Amino acid sequence: MYSKEQREKALALYDKCHSVTKVIQLLGYPESRQGLYLWLRQRNAAPKKKAERRKVNNSPDHPLHPSLETKLDILRRCFIEGENVQLVSEETGYSRASIYTWRRKIQSGGPARLMNSKDDPRGILNMGIPSSTNEIDSLKQQMLEMQLEIDILKETINVLKKDPGVSKAPLKNKEKAAIVDALKDRYTLPMLLRKLEMSKSSYYYQETRLNRIDKYQGLREEISAVYYDNRACYGYRRIHAILKKNGITVSEKIVRQLMREEGLFPRIKQKKKYSSYKGEVSPEVPNLVQRDFHAECPNQKWLTDITEFAIPAGKVYLSPIVDCFDGMLPAWAIGTTPNAALTNGMLDKAIATLSKEEHPLIHSDRGCHYRWPGWIERMNRAGLERSMSKKGCSPDNSACEGLFGRLKNEMFYGRKWEDVTLSEFIGILNDYLIWYNEKRIKVSLGNMSPMEYRRSLGIAA
Repeated sequence: MYSKEQREKALALYDKCHSVTKVIQLLGYPESRQGLYLWLRQRNAAPKKKAERRKVNNSPDHPLHPSLETKLDILRRCFIEGENVQLVSEETGYSRASIYTWRRKIQSGGPARLMNSKDDPRGILNMGIPSSTNEIDSLKQQMLEMQLEIDILKETINVLKKDPGVSKAPLKNKEKAAIVDALKDRYTLPMLLRKLEMSKSSYYYQETRLNRIDKYQGLREEISAVYYDNRACYGYRRIHAILKKNGITVSEKIVRQLMREEGLFPRIKQKKKYSSYKGEVSPEVPNLVQRDFHAECPNQKWLTDITEFAIPAGKVYLSPIVDCFDGMLPAWAIGTTPNAALTNGMLDKAIATLSKEEHPLIHSDRGCHYRWPGWIERMNRAGLERSMSKKGCSPDNSACEGLFGRLKNEMFYGRKWEDVTLSEFIGILNDYLIWYNEKRIKVSLGNMSPMEYRRSLGIAA
């Protein structure tokens, strides 16, 4: 901070006046009294003597860098046989620090760490001949090519994961361009294009397309909103119908393409259905429906059945009534046991929705629930007519089976239910059935829900 001349001037003034305060007042420096005191101590300190250089014995009998055998012998004496390190150091002429350094090296890297250059019997390596150098270069190039192929395969897997619509057939230029973009920091562009069999013009064309403004961005967001607002159940046809109702004109082909690009796929999975057949427990009744599931008006022809939902917490059973007029569900019952109380309670709810003049035909399978006295008594009391499918013939009640299939595809399959209790699941199922009646559109009803359809006909409030 201060030059040598400034310090000498301050010290000379101090020698005259012998006052630190006066020196600082006259000169304006140093900033503190301690600074001047430090200069005085440094000037009055005795000069340091340079330590004498230790004479090193580097004779053939006692080399400065002993051989590996000498080091190992000293370490053996000190740390295996237990001799005093100081005594061994004085006897051999090697310091205690050197002995402990050798010990640390052998513990971390073995005896090779103690070797000197003279301990290596191989000597100096000769330069390789040109043919061997060329061979090494060739091997390096082959390794680079193999690593390139491995990286391309890894990026191909990543592209397939990100885009479920990509086929596992030969990649398209769009997917190849994505792979090149992911690897061009590690490999040259010509090398990548050659390995992927893609021309440079095709690559730059795909790059231009990727940077182009997406004219369907707003439509993509609208499709995603409709998809998730409807429980991720709708395919492209129903989403196209919703967009049309909302005043958005676009072709089904575009909707299908955008849904595929966004990964919006309704899941479909089939499982074995629950069977309630327990044998012929009461006289059979004829099949009056004969697979004709058409009705001219509401409450004319009803279908019923029971289906099972198995989740980790247990099993849940659903017993609904399906109206053949429009697929409306007039009533349903949900329980954890497929007993008579489940179906009889559902039937009581359904009968409560009828007027005195309405006596629908109720078609079911040959399950025991529809042949027990409680069911038959309720049917007779309400003046309802029974109809039954043939034994083990699900097509005879296919309209009701179709409801169960749609319900499970849209609400049950493809989801994890590990942390859901039975009561929570029953609430979720009940909410879905309400949504099914009031909001889920059907193409056969002009893209309206059953409740919307009845309101359009003036037969529902």
